Amino acid sequence: MAIKKSELYSSLWKSCDELRGGMDASQYKDYVLVLLFVKYVSDKYAGVADALIEVPEGGGFQDIAALKGKKNIGEGINEIITNLAKANDLKGVIDVADFNNADKLGKGQEMQDRLSNLVRIFENPALNFSKNRADGDDILGDAYEYLMRNFATQSGKSKGQFYTPAEVSRVISKVIGVNLAQSQSQTIYDPTCGSGSLLIKAADEAEQGLTIYGQEMDNATRALARMNMILHGHPTAEIWQGNTLSSPYFKDADGSLKTFDFAVANPPFSSKAWSNGLNPAKDEFQRFDGYGIPPAKNGDYAFLLHMVRSLKSNGKGAIILPHGVLFRGNAEGEIRKNLISKGIIKGIIGLPPNLFFGTGIPACIIVLDKEDAENRQGIFMVDASKGFVKDGNKNRLREQDIHKIVDVFNKQLEIPKYSRMVSIYGD
Repeated sequence: MAIKKSELYSSLWKSCDELRGGMDASQYKDYVLVLLFVKYVSDKYAGVADALIEVPEGGGFQDIAALKGKKNIGEGINEIITNLAKANDLKGVIDVADFNNADKLGKGQEMQDRLSNLVRIFENPALNFSKNRADGDDILGDAYEYLMRNFATQSGKSKGQFYTPAEVSRVISKVIGVNLAQSQSQTIYDPTCGSGSLLIKAADEAEQGLTIYGQEMDNATRALARMNMILHGHPTAEIWQGNTLSSPYFKDADGSLKTFDFAVANPPFSSKAWSNGLNPAKDEFQRFDGYGIPPAKNGDYAFLLHMVRSLKSNGKGAIILPHGVLFRGNAEGEIRKNLISKGIIKGIIGLPPNLFFGTGIPACIIVLDKEDAENRQGIFMVDASKGFVKDGNKNRLREQDIHKIVDVFNKQLEIPKYSRMVSIYGD
């Protein structure tokens, strides 16, 4: 029987309530999502031969449940999670939260009670993940995103960066043609992958699947992405930690940047420290050659040019950037002119304001397509800024908004005051 999403969501939110008091909301995820992960893999894979995830003796949820009410519960949970991590090459991924931290979880009896209550929530019989898939519905993945959305909302500006709203991810994957991918050996890459939500939504559009690559600078967020990939059925996805601009991980044997069939990104907007650890004038990967060097205090075009360099000669990609990239002058104006003259920009989709956690400023999707770029005559522009619904203190794209954007863009339909083809040579 399928698990009801409402049951799952309320259980997870109760678990957050247990953690309130000793820590910032942004840290709940370190505890809740790890327990969710352990419960899920224990239900799905414990005792299953040759399973995707090995649940070793002393490394499953039943072992955690046995610790309820015991004085050493925090220490014991740490040990169980370490056992599971060691068995599956997940050290530094699922063992980042310290369940024996008295500052966050309370001392003595308080910690014992808090953790025991937390474990009880996950013991709810309604949360049996062993048969949770109904008609391909990824309930656990939905719950994961539900929690992340709430964490992003609660944890203020700096923490929202790890989450791209699912609606925007769907638009991106549909306008770059992921659904046309022919085989799983085709590749998709996100240079600033956060929790991996954008990559997952994009890869899900490909009927045969895709080979997934991502890099993320923050180690805890990279851990989220690794767990997220496993929960969504992509255990072989390669997600690496590091600064993509100064130390890109994915390279070919000759040291040049690896190139991909598809690329997607929602990088930090207008990063002031983008060139740390990098000499842009002598970039060993030639990302700025033929375009120009982005301004020292604004990294928007640095991420865009990294993506251009990371696409195969017929590669397709999309990147979310603030509207300012469309009209700011000086160095950025020069880069923009060079990008347009090479025909790499296929289209631009203006989005409603206040869609993203952490910023209210309006953003756009810049769609890149290297295939036949030299013969491109124009850029297809869509102004989708007015189609949304208010959802709490944020705006959200509705199903009809997504459908309209995708349909209009993919069919290149010109609609007054909504979309038009703009010649790159001027009208």
